[in-house]
Amino acid sequence: MRVVSGIQPTGSLHLGNYLGAIRNWVRMQDSLEEGSQCLFFLADLHAISMPHVPAELRAGTLEMTAALVACGIDPDRSILFNQAQVPAHAELQWLLNGTARMGWLNRMTQFKDKSGKNREGASVALFTYPVLQAADVLLYQASHVPVGEDQKQHLELARDVAQKFNNDFCTEDAPVFTLPDPIIPPEAARIMSLRDGSSKMSKSDPSDMARINLADDADLVAKKVKKAKTDPEPLPSEAKGLEGRPEALNLVSIYAALSDCSVESVLAQYGGQGFGAFKPALAELMVESLRPVTTRFNELMEDREALDAILARGAAHAREIARPTLNAAYEALGLVRG
Repeated sequence: MRVVSGIQPTGSLHLGNYLGAIRNWVRMQDSLEEGSQCLFFLADLHAISMPHVPAELRAGTLEMTAALVACGIDPDRSILFNQAQVPAHAELQWLLNGTARMGWLNRMTQFKDKSGKNREGASVALFTYPVLQAADVLLYQASHVPVGEDQKQHLELARDVAQKFNNDFCTEDAPVFTLPDPIIPPEAARIMSLRDGSSKMSKSDPSDMARINLADDADLVAKKVKKAKTDPEPLPSEAKGLEGRPEALNLVSIYAALSDCSVESVLAQYGGQGFGAFKPALAELMVESLRPVTTRFNELMEDREALDAILARGAAHAREIARPTLNAAYEALGLVRG
């Protein structure tokens, strides 16, 4: 079993990233059997598909590396690297561009969302983003890829690209690419904005009060929870009573995720109480849960050389794993290399 997943190094890692993805990465890393592998990467090549500031991208890559390690990704047990140090990602994307089809990419909802009304002004990189995503996982013969519901479409495209490449250029008994399967952890929390319970917590939200950053100190966490949007009704005693109350559902879901229990269990304890009682309890739980992460993060950010070394070591390992697949793809396409 080989698990591959990535995250863009833009902005600070926040509670939604941690509970929705990173904590599950750590659990996968800790539960893999001997002989299995996890590869986690900082998707800096993906980041340049949108307008960016180079210095901020560089700083964000190191910051995200520190955050992942602080959350529990162990560079001695998992392979942690950034894409730009493994040129095979970009090489394989170009090779796969000959297999991917315009019609497939035109159906990708993320391009429509990110390009907005100015599709003609969007970068080519944004349009071909899903092909790079396919290269990211096919390059390592990934058997499984952790995905949220919003990324299932991209993994399906990766499987389509792999299948067509294998059919067009390989014999049936010697395919170049493995077709990866999705991992959609049932316990993955969907954490929403503290200012709008109908929108996901996001690094791109213009209001810092909408999210809990893993670098936030205890006072700021408590302030953000206190000011989180709610409604005037007390908490219900059953989960059904949260229907139509997105902000209430979000805060209860965060509490449940941090305490590793169900929404029903939280409501059994706090049902009938108002947010004046619930918010301080949530803030305390949040601060205590994130304290070791924040402490470790701050320590790592003081040692930039160590972060560079982690990425360099991981990239060297990733290049070794990627080389046979890239060579096989070149050979299958009839390309002559020196």
